[in-house]
Amino acid sequence: MPKVAKELSAAEVRRLDKPGTHAVGGCAGLMMVVSKNKGRSWILRVRVGERRRDFGLGGFPTVGLAEARDKARALRSKLDEGIDPIVEREAIRSAQLAAQAKNLSFEDATLKCLEAKESEFRSVKHRNDWMSSMVRYAFPHIGKIAISDVELVHVLKVLEPIWKTRTETATRVRQRLESVLAWATVSGHRQGENPARWKGNLDAVLAKPSKVRKTQHFPALPWQRVPEFMADLRTKEGMGAKALEFAILTAARSKEVREARWDEIDLEAGVWTLLADRMKNQKARRVPLSDDALSLLKYLPRMIGQPWVFPAPRGGRISDVTVLATVKRMHLASLRAGGPGYTDPKNQKVVVPHGFRSSFKDWCRNMTHFPDEVSELALAHVSSDATRAAYARDELLEQRAQLMADWASYCSAAENDNSVIPIRRNIYNGP
Repeated sequence: MPKVAKELSAAEVRRLDKPGTHAVGGCAGLMMVVSKNKGRSWILRVRVGERRRDFGLGGFPTVGLAEARDKARALRSKLDEGIDPIVEREAIRSAQLAAQAKNLSFEDATLKCLEAKESEFRSVKHRNDWMSSMVRYAFPHIGKIAISDVELVHVLKVLEPIWKTRTETATRVRQRLESVLAWATVSGHRQGENPARWKGNLDAVLAKPSKVRKTQHFPALPWQRVPEFMADLRTKEGMGAKALEFAILTAARSKEVREARWDEIDLEAGVWTLLADRMKNQKARRVPLSDDALSLLKYLPRMIGQPWVFPAPRGGRISDVTVLATVKRMHLASLRAGGPGYTDPKNQKVVVPHGFRSSFKDWCRNMTHFPDEVSELALAHVSSDATRAAYARDELLEQRAQLMADWASYCSAAENDNSVIPIRRNIYNGP
């Protein structure tokens, strides 16, 4: 028969200080383990199947002798019933983790979704804009709500206050809400339909964005006044004036011009190549450069180690404020000289650099016979329309080069003696 350990008293247990394992009796297999540094703890040593296993019952004196014996007896009782305490403990822990996952807050889910989609962002700014919109518009309303509990009423609580007043922003927030909720569903944190889905869901309770969005056009100079403006601009010094002139000649966005690098420009071929990550529509673009644009570039100072075509005086690329300030100074100078200034006749606001893209488009419609797709490509407007998509694949570089050369000639009309370009001089019959 197995040896039965003597049942020690509480006082005898307190005196156990020799390193090793000591049976204390009162329950078969109950022992006190004394470490080399005199630390003491309880274990229950039993045989489970063909293996001997030790189950920890806590440290002494936090767990006293009586409590240790009670724990040991309860554990033996489970083992006699065929219940493995370790398996049972893991099952409880797994259930707790599952419950915690279901209680993941919308705010935490957003951060996890953002981490998962990190590589999809075009830039740090794009990522920060994505997150800041959630912090500003979604978190105050539903940030602390469990992601599993988010319903249509919560989504509407976020969107309704800004749907009519900040429609463009609200549309983006809705898309981001949908992404976070979709991530949560796939990741097992929620079930059911996505309450931020538009079609067949929010479209039934919110007005169509196109019906409430107020289109805001950038103040633009009438195309007829562009030669006058260009002649004035070419009398100005400074990198802001040069960047603005280049933007007008290429009909490019201000950001594309301000971030232009010398390694993107082939002066021999007369082409400026922008990679997809530089473009708003994420499509690589080649821009044909007119003689005037090339001449401007060739006379720009180039410094060793300076990659930017239009650098700021203290290093780095030129700012949007610098380019915008050039237009404002020209407007004020014109007014002081008794001139009309440079404003958009539709709203009387001072024109902005981006508005010259509109001036270019209006000139194309009124002064040329190039197909609309050519000027759209010149502006990097790529439509989902099948016909325009076909043009977009072809790039129409030769036709765009001709268009930009004509535009440069028109922009210089006020400076040239024989510069009047007859309306619709260019007849282009397509490829």
